Amino acid sequence: MTARTPLIAGNWKMHKTVAEAEEFIQALLPRVSTADHADVAICPPFTALTPMVDSTRGSRVQVYAQTMHQAESGAFTGEVSAAMLAELDVHGVILGHSERRELFGETDRALALKVPAALAAGLAPILCVGETEAEREAGDTERKLRHQVQEGLSKVPVERVADVAIAYEPIWAIGTGRVAEPEQAQEAAAFIRALIAGRSPEQSERSRILYGGSVKPENAPELLALPDVDGALVGGASLDPEAFAAIVAAAA
Repeated sequence: MTARTPLIAGNWKMHKTVAEAEEFIQALLPRVSTADHADVAICPPFTALTPMVDSTRGSRVQVYAQTMHQAESGAFTGEVSAAMLAELDVHGVILGHSERRELFGETDRALALKVPAALAAGLAPILCVGETEAEREAGDTERKLRHQVQEGLSKVPVERVADVAIAYEPIWAIGTGRVAEPEQAQEAAAFIRALIAGRSPEQSERSRILYGGSVKPENAPELLALPDVDGALVGGASLDPEAFAAIVAAAA
C-alpha cells in the first residue's frame, strides 16, 4: 500500500482579524516545527491570507483559502479566482464546505468546475463531501457521497485525481460537538476510496481522505488511526494553537 502523508488543515471560517491571526501563528509555529509526520495547513479568511503566507514562509505550515470562484475573471462581486490566490503564494483551497453549500448555494455543478480550475492554477484542493442527519437516517449516505465525489472529480484528469484531498464531513457533526463513530468515519472513508478506485486503483491508493466534524485533541488519535482516514479538516479546535498542535501531534 502507498504511504500517505496525513494532512491536518484548520478551517478558521469567519474568525480572526489579521492581528489575531499573527498572534495565533506565532504561538503555533514552535509547536509544530518538528511535525515532519504530517502536512499542516491553516485556512484563514481572505483578509489574513497574505499576512499568513508571509509569516509561515520557511515553516512547515501551509496556507489554504476557504473558497474561490471557478471563472478566471468576470462580474462576480465579492469573489476571487484561483489565479488571484496563486499570486499570493497560497498553497491550496477548501471547496464545497457544507456551509458554502447550505448558506451560499454552492452546487456540485460549480464544484465540478472549481476543482480543475484550482489544480490548473497550482492550488491543492480539499473537496468537502458529506450527508445530512436526515440523509443518514434514510440510508442515503452512500448515494449522497457517490454523487458529490463523482461530480466533484468529473472534470479532473485521471492522473491528477490523487492531487485532490477529499474531506468527509458528516453535516450533522459540524460544530455540534457530535462526532461520527469511528466505524462510521472509516466506512465512509473506505467508500470514498472505493469510488476513486472506480476511476483508478492507483490514484485511489494515493488519495488523501480527511475526516471533519467536531475533531478535537481528545478524539483525534482514534479518528486518525483509522486505515482510510489520512488527516482531518478541523473547525473550532483549529482556532486554539495548543489544541490544533495536539491534533497535529495525534497524526503521528
